[in-house]
Amino acid sequence: MTLPCIVAARRFDSRAHRSFWLAGRQVGWIRESDLAQLERWPDVFDIEPARVVLASRFDGTPDSRSSALGAVIGALAAAGSIVGWRDEIYAIRNAFDDEPLAYIERAAARFFGTMTYAVHLNGIVKYADRAPQLWIARRSETKATDPGMLDNVVAGGIAWGLGIEATIAKECWEEAGIGVHLAERAARGRTVYVLQSIPEGTQAEQIFVYDLPLPDDFTPHNQDGEVGEHRLARIDEVARWIEEGALTVDASLATLDCMLRHRWIDEEACAGIEALFAPPAPGMPPSI
Repeated sequence: MTLPCIVAARRFDSRAHRSFWLAGRQVGWIRESDLAQLERWPDVFDIEPARVVLASRFDGTPDSRSSALGAVIGALAAAGSIVGWRDEIYAIRNAFDDEPLAYIERAAARFFGTMTYAVHLNGIVKYADRAPQLWIARRSETKATDPGMLDNVVAGGIAWGLGIEATIAKECWEEAGIGVHLAERAARGRTVYVLQSIPEGTQAEQIFVYDLPLPDDFTPHNQDGEVGEHRLARIDEVARWIEEGALTVDASLATLDCMLRHRWIDEEACAGIEALFAPPAPGMPPSI
């Protein structure tokens, strides 16, 4: 049986969505059930039979697109259609190194199904006389997404203006009290591509996975209130939590990548995950 997290990572029905376009490019997905809300702004969106297009009169600059979207996003948030406001800016870009087409509040990315980027770190403790273990975090009950679920020791979205390394350093300190001297030891794993329907809309995300070796006398300490607790767990315990769905989908995939690369589990135990190391199949946005 395929693990639930692997199934969830591509649980997406394009027929229940319309593609979202701006500046001549598809950049996301909008649920059919959300279209009625966008009809309030006929001067901003052209709602066509197969897609939703940001009106061409905003095609001049990223700032003009951002202003048009910003007014809509503010109204949708006030109506409760966009939740978990972060006061954090994400860029709409189909590839991490692309120039931004527009800028939006982070909480709106999933309503519009635009591509987002994140880092997930596997906190690994290796011992001379016994099997390695992993530090696992439990998300705060007040988190906007997946409250109370288990997570990687460090995980966070990449805001506009920050690169991967800067995000790692920032999140390491905020989530686990890991200083720069330790954060710099993070080693790149693989990249996981997620395209799944979630309550907020669509998660189209590229996750950069890293392994972070931690000293056996180090204990993570959360700094920003977003983590409820940390626990040091055996590999078999973490594998069971993944199977039971106790870890978030993102954390499960990042952890499985780590376990596979270190040969702590067999490939048969996570059949189908290889497909997640590549963009989704044809018919989805070509850059996702």
